[in-house]
Amino acid sequence: MSSPNRTLSYSLAINEAFHQLMERDETVMLIGQGVKSPWYVGNTAQGLLARFGARRVIDTPVSENAMTGAAVGAALAGMRPIVEHPRMDFMLYAIDPIVNEAANWFYMNGGKLPVPAVIWGVINRGGEQGAQHSQALHALFAHIPGLKVVMPATPADAKGLMVAAVQDNNPVVFIDDRWLYGLEEVVPEEFYSIPLGKGVIRRQGSDVTIVAVSYMVREALKAAEELAQHGIEAEIIDPRTVKPLDFDLIHKSLQKTGRLVVADGGWKTCGVAAEIAALAAEKAFSCLRAPVLRVTLPDLPAPASRTLEAAYYPVSADIVTAVNRLVKPCHEEGMLLHRVSYAAQ
Repeated sequence: MSSPNRTLSYSLAINEAFHQLMERDETVMLIGQGVKSPWYVGNTAQGLLARFGARRVIDTPVSENAMTGAAVGAALAGMRPIVEHPRMDFMLYAIDPIVNEAANWFYMNGGKLPVPAVIWGVINRGGEQGAQHSQALHALFAHIPGLKVVMPATPADAKGLMVAAVQDNNPVVFIDDRWLYGLEEVVPEEFYSIPLGKGVIRRQGSDVTIVAVSYMVREALKAAEELAQHGIEAEIIDPRTVKPLDFDLIHKSLQKTGRLVVADGGWKTCGVAAEIAALAAEKAFSCLRAPVLRVTLPDLPAPASRTLEAAYYPVSADIVTAVNRLVKPCHEEGMLLHRVSYAAQ
């Protein structure tokens, strides 16, 4: 019997999902660069090659287009491939099989032949890796009809959403952030899935809604604890799936709080935060008591200097600053935060 308090790291939760999926379904396979190398994939693929063999765990040459095309072909032939991109930046070489083929195939064939493939991309932000190795491109893939985009923020969700992604009959872009790999929490040992398109409230609050994506959930929770010390109760929503987005959950929260801050580790212009802000204006305008604010990357490539990285990547302090601009003090005494005048901008 498994312990109800058993903990796993984010990366090992993904690894457990792979072991359980491949044990239950012989059509599940893993293909990608460095799937047998900790330098590429950390411990997410440990033990898979020894247990399931080289026919189902395939370490490919460095050719993103070829390996992704092979995975799409395998999906069309009845397999359920997971194609791994250890640096999401180089998924751009595979745009053709992902966008032109996998995303469109089901529709072009009248719904008769799906493409049950998972395109797994890892964001390697930080670590002085520079602009070509640090990009978060989830908004690009969320723009494409026919693709679902999943971005789990916790170990338990990483396992459950990976299972759901592999079991889905349509292509799913599963995106994780290497900054989360060391995060540990209780993860059920049993085999389970989490429905795609269903968000979750990570923290209840009444003064402001913070929608946070991927690693920004952790930063939002830190921000909420600081804000609570000053009498501001923030509700934290983790969409878990960027597309389809659970806007109903966000709308219900806005009916309570009337204020929205969106925290996303992608760029600001035309990003996921922009889409959520637009939906709020379109579907929940009557709920809003203040402008929607976005906490995102600036519209600049990632720097390669550690000092510049500290200024470039958004953290909890940036979320606190955004909330300060929105929330009007409830009491003149005991409230240390002040509303910024938008007329001065």
